[in-house]
Amino acid sequence: MNKLELKVPPPAAALLVALAMWLVAYGLDGLSFALPERRAASIVLVASGVAISAAGTWSFWRARTTVNPTRPEAASSLVATGVYRLTRNPMYLGLFLVLAGWAAHLANAAILPGPLLFALYITRFQILPEERVLAAKFGRDFEAYRHRTRRWI
Repeated sequence: MNKLELKVPPPAAALLVALAMWLVAYGLDGLSFALPERRAASIVLVASGVAISAAGTWSFWRARTTVNPTRPEAASSLVATGVYRLTRNPMYLGLFLVLAGWAAHLANAAILPGPLLFALYITRFQILPEERVLAAKFGRDFEAYRHRTRRWI
């Protein structure tokens, strides 16, 4: 296990990426561009992200299992219903969409990779370690779920 695995809670990682995106956009103002309907695009992306994350959290709450991303071993059940039928990681997908909305709001070419970098970081240091734990804990049930449901979308 790598020292960074399961250490930085995904909302904190998203906040750090959002802050970095803002600082870069502010520092490289010359790379800003016009984005028609920027406000509407930002609102739709952020609202979608919040809704998807909330649906994932709600599913965990209903199943009475942990939502603590740093302790996947504390999961008491494998949630594969609700939004989890469509994506194995709705909470992380939601954070990605919020960051995409932030990128649309900032409308700066230099920060466009921000949401992708978040997705790559979360996949490597959060999702893959979680999946190892879930595979060990839930065995064939997790493997069947993993094969029928995409990681992101």
